[in-house]
Amino acid sequence: MKTILLIEDEPTLQKALSTALSQEGYDVKNALDGEIGLRLARETKPNIILLDLILPKMDGFEVLEELKKDDSVKDIPVIVLTNLESTQDIERALALGATNYLVKANYDLKDIVEKVRDNIK
Repeated sequence: MKTILLIEDEPTLQKALSTALSQEGYDVKNALDGEIGLRLARETKPNIILLDLILPKMDGFEVLEELKKDDSVKDIPVIVLTNLESTQDIERALALGATNYLVKANYDLKDIVEKVRDNIK
């Protein structure tokens, strides 16, 4: 079974995404802040990470940077899922190694599940 790590601090979205991905047969791990997300990534070595950028304790950019510096998790695909839509944020996330950048307002749950399916290893 493929594992997905969902690092998202918005409980409603986290629950909806978690449910949608679980129904697709994925094992979903959840983190409500960047620090827990980073720890879970290192502990569980998920097949893919869905990462919000606006997070408590450690923002998504910092999490992404730490993931890509760590040999044990640097090859895990990371899909950024955020409300930040400035070109600067998008370029920064992709430069840090994000596989994909999705603006929450432009995608529904079905689209997100599809993106996961397309990018999971």
